[in-house]
Amino acid sequence: MNDPLPSAAAPSAPPSKDAAHLDLIGVFYYVLAAIAALFSLFPLIHVTMGAAMISGAFDQPGNGAPPQIVGWLFLVMGAIFILVGMAFAASMALAGRRLRQRRSYTLCLVLAALSCMFMPFGTVIGVLALVLLVKPEVKAMFAPA
Repeated sequence: MNDPLPSAAAPSAPPSKDAAHLDLIGVFYYVLAAIAALFSLFPLIHVTMGAAMISGAFDQPGNGAPPQIVGWLFLVMGAIFILVGMAFAASMALAGRRLRQRRSYTLCLVLAALSCMFMPFGTVIGVLALVLLVKPEVKAMFAPA
């Protein structure tokens, strides 16, 4: 009575542990990308301060206001840090996607090494990904069909 329903397709082989681990690390890369994107928005404080300095919000009579170049420095450096952080977050999301799709082996390997810079979570995920990606059977999963 509790027999499974017959299926028209032939039973497929169960997924290997390595495939499950690749999928799990791919999900971890998505989480890492979200955390990196959040942290990359911290320099918005500097961008706001720089814009306020440029617009003259800190000018008070009798008080030496900072030169406008300081405001531009705050604005430009903050924007650069935000752009670099967002690019890093996008690359981590791309690594997660490619790991789950089993595509771009070299890209996944390079991004796993680069993620080790983002301590402590990126280091853990990057090392786990590197250990998994150097296995010959995992490398074979990325081979073109």
